[in-house]
Amino acid sequence: MRLYWYSLRYRNHTVRISAAYLFRIKLDGKYLLVRGSRFPHYQPVGGVFKFSRHGQSFLASIGALDDDLVAIDAKSKSDLRIRLLGRNLPKFYAWFDDRRGREDSPWREFHEELIVTSALPREKFPYIFHDYQGRIVDQIRYSPHASSLEVLIADIYELLPTSEQEQALRDTLSSNIADIGWFTRDAIERHGALPGATSGTPIAEHSKKIL
Repeated sequence: MRLYWYSLRYRNHTVRISAAYLFRIKLDGKYLLVRGSRFPHYQPVGGVFKFSRHGQSFLASIGALDDDLVAIDAKSKSDLRIRLLGRNLPKFYAWFDDRRGREDSPWREFHEELIVTSALPREKFPYIFHDYQGRIVDQIRYSPHASSLEVLIADIYELLPTSEQEQALRDTLSSNIADIGWFTRDAIERHGALPGATSGTPIAEHSKKIL
């Protein structure tokens, strides 16, 4: 009902949509976060879904335009960051839920952020198991950063490591790998600020979605 209300209330307004997936990777009460490539903060493993050529045709049919908030390059090409008129929100959600024409696996970003970077040993992670934990859709809001109305979508997956994979993850708890870190719930909720400390580790707001 909220979706259809949005499509009526904001039918002639441009709405920015960003649809991503995030990994919950948890050991001993701590969560694995990685340093972002675009911004120097820590965030969950994951990234924006990509759409295929078929998906691109559908998005064009509902008047969706490329988002201009993030520069389009080889890495961000076909990212599911778009802008469309509010009246087309129901069509977009129906297509997104159908899963055809878009990425439907969280493996790509896991591989790029943890395997390609050698944060985790390739031989221990030829594949992964994971549980789908659900979807978080933020309420529509005006984003000064995007200079438009915005809806953020996040599918949450929990990693289910094998015993060998768990040990490989555990080995990183005491390692000094610069671009990954393990953080408590409290640290994530505080965005990395530490009580009594003069400085902390910046943690992205959306990291709370994996808690």
